[in-house]
Amino acid sequence: MEYIHTDDAPRAIGPYSQAVKIGNMVYLSGQIGLDPKTGNLVEGFEAQVRRALTNLQAVLRAAGTDFNGVLRSGVYLIDLANFQKLNEIYAEFFGDHKPARSTIGVAQLPKGASVEIDLIAVVGD
Repeated sequence: MEYIHTDDAPRAIGPYSQAVKIGNMVYLSGQIGLDPKTGNLVEGFEAQVRRALTNLQAVLRAAGTDFNGVLRSGVYLIDLANFQKLNEIYAEFFGDHKPARSTIGVAQLPKGASVEIDLIAVVGD
């Protein structure tokens, strides 16, 4: 088992790792729209989605994979009215790759975030 860390994504805000790699599987912790340089939440839903996905991209890269290696994602929204906008931005990052996904409406997220996304990915095939 290997703990994955990159300074290109925010430090964990609790007792957990950015990701854990076991064999060729990588389990990424949820990312919200925190700027890794300041530790502050970016403003606005769209900016938070882009920042969360950019943070996840950095962790994927540190683990030796990218969005094409993602098998499953979990998306947590505090307002399901943002579902369509989420899909548009999500598609920009994933392109034609369509991993399995759950989208769940929640009451609150850490630091007052509007969205959190976690991933399970594979390195290689």
